[in-house]
Amino acid sequence: MTTDGFTTCLWYDGQAEEAANFYVSVFKDSSLGDIVRNTGATPGAEGSVLTVEFTANGQKFVALNGGPEFKFNEAISFQLDCADQAEIDHYWEKLVEGGGEHGPCGWLKDRFGVSWQVNAVRLTEMINDPDRQKADRAMKSMMSMGKLDIAALEKAYAGE
Repeated sequence: MTTDGFTTCLWYDGQAEEAANFYVSVFKDSSLGDIVRNTGATPGAEGSVLTVEFTANGQKFVALNGGPEFKFNEAISFQLDCADQAEIDHYWEKLVEGGGEHGPCGWLKDRFGVSWQVNAVRLTEMINDPDRQKADRAMKSMMSMGKLDIAALEKAYAGE
């Protein structure tokens, strides 16, 4: 392979450039890269955006204007492991701006239909605890939430 890691290709129906700009605005360590335009050899209007390379949170992506044939669904999601409640709050609100929707258990969809899991690193630690009673209390608490609340998870974990 000629590069390190993988590049994730996200398929849009005319919103590739808008999506790339949105993700770059939400995440740190992000930037736009090359934009490839239709030359007439591919479907779409000549001069329109075909692909946009971008980096979001250090991860490489290509946004492709591939047309209406495919839609995003929950079978693929991006998990954000947040260090604290402020990070959870930030992503929980920023990612739904412009028409996204909040879901259960820390899940949400952005306005493009991409699914995200806004997770707490601390929750992962709690549910991996070998003490199954503590781990199960934390999991049960998480299952009742929309946006994750670390303080409430800690209370459940502690049996309070």
